[in-house]
Amino acid sequence: MNSKVILTDSLIFETEVEDFVLSPECGGIVTFIGTVRNHSKGRSVVRLEFEAYERMAVSEMQKIADRALDKFDIQKVAIFHRVGVLEIGEVPVIISVSAHHRKAAFQACEFAIDTLKETVPIWKKEVLDDGEVWISATP
Repeated sequence: MNSKVILTDSLIFETEVEDFVLSPECGGIVTFIGTVRNHSKGRSVVRLEFEAYERMAVSEMQKIADRALDKFDIQKVAIFHRVGVLEIGEVPVIISVSAHHRKAAFQACEFAIDTLKETVPIWKKEVLDDGEVWISATP
């Protein structure tokens, strides 16, 4: 198994994601960790709330992992995304990729997060100090 995708309402940890991709033949691991920040477009963010169409989201995340494995010279890829209420500083997404060489790992990791934001049915509500706004992760 060269890929692992998880959609969860539990905390996600960098070590769990990186442990999956760790491999003795790989010289590079690249990990992207998305965190909840305290501002968006000049407004103060109080928290984020994520919802997903779970079955389709997991399927789309797996497609991204499969495409990354086909497109780039990588060994393993893991994509974890969290749903539910997340406070400032918490982690909604971690993507980790291992490869023989760093360039492929960087390219695949960037591809995975960009494609996830474009295609996976996960929606984010920004709870602001002066209201709320839904942000779609899909076009």
